[in-house]
Amino acid sequence: MAERMTVRAAAKVNLALDVTGKLDNGYHTLESVFQSVGLYDEVTVELAEDITVSCEVPELFAESDEIPCDERNIAYKAAKRFFEYAGISGGCSIHIKKGIPSQAGMGGGSADAAAVMYCLGRLTGKDIIHPEKTGADVPFMLAGGTAYVEGIGEKITPIADYSGRILVIAKGKEGVSTAEAYGNIDSLEAPKHPETAELVKAINNTPDEAYRYFGNLFEQAVQLDEVDGIKSAMLGMGALSAVMTGSGSAVFGLFADCGKAEKCAEKLREQGFFAQTCETVGESIVEIDIE
Repeated sequence: MAERMTVRAAAKVNLALDVTGKLDNGYHTLESVFQSVGLYDEVTVELAEDITVSCEVPELFAESDEIPCDERNIAYKAAKRFFEYAGISGGCSIHIKKGIPSQAGMGGGSADAAAVMYCLGRLTGKDIIHPEKTGADVPFMLAGGTAYVEGIGEKITPIADYSGRILVIAKGKEGVSTAEAYGNIDSLEAPKHPETAELVKAINNTPDEAYRYFGNLFEQAVQLDEVDGIKSAMLGMGALSAVMTGSGSAVFGLFADCGKAEKCAEKLREQGFFAQTCETVGESIVEIDIE
């Protein structure tokens, strides 16, 4: 049986994100459309006696947020839970090569957790149980593609494939605390909610028009100058739509033309932002190597 595996784990963006309520336990209920995008972390998992985590983090990412490479990392927690639920002793060494910016609203940590669970499932032959207990976004990060998501992220309904769309994803140095963002949501007065149901309908029936319904309630709660600047730059260079993802602070712009997208990313990089072109993709975990 194989003992070592490497995969690429895709980031996600929220094509629409709305907060619909708050539960007694403090969690907020969401209505969203999640989309996997071709921006990846590379995760290698090797069976071992103990659980360890090591990370390769580009300097540009490390400046905005220090990624813990110990038991605080969600990938470590994912491994620990996997072994507990599988009822097997042992551990694994986890190496994460970051390609997804942190504190970006792109699910980088959840992608790593999903990758670890996926690899351990393949290496041990055991089923993945209760991925949502590791993190609300982890079930989607295992499934990938395009999905309508409800609840706290655990209710996932696949919708029509929206892959192959050209995006520019950009992020400044400002990060957003998820707790702070949700706190701000609670204090919004008469917020304008995204038309999530209309977006789902458009993706299923008239996908070329879907961008008209992109939206994110958190933009009203977070209000970061860098987000506003990136959005303006994207729209000024031909983006059909530009929206913040998650609770921030990355922004994605949808482009019909690859050349315009590349020029936009180049201009944003010149201004000191992380900026990269990619496409929407239909799967979240891509196997690279198993031995």
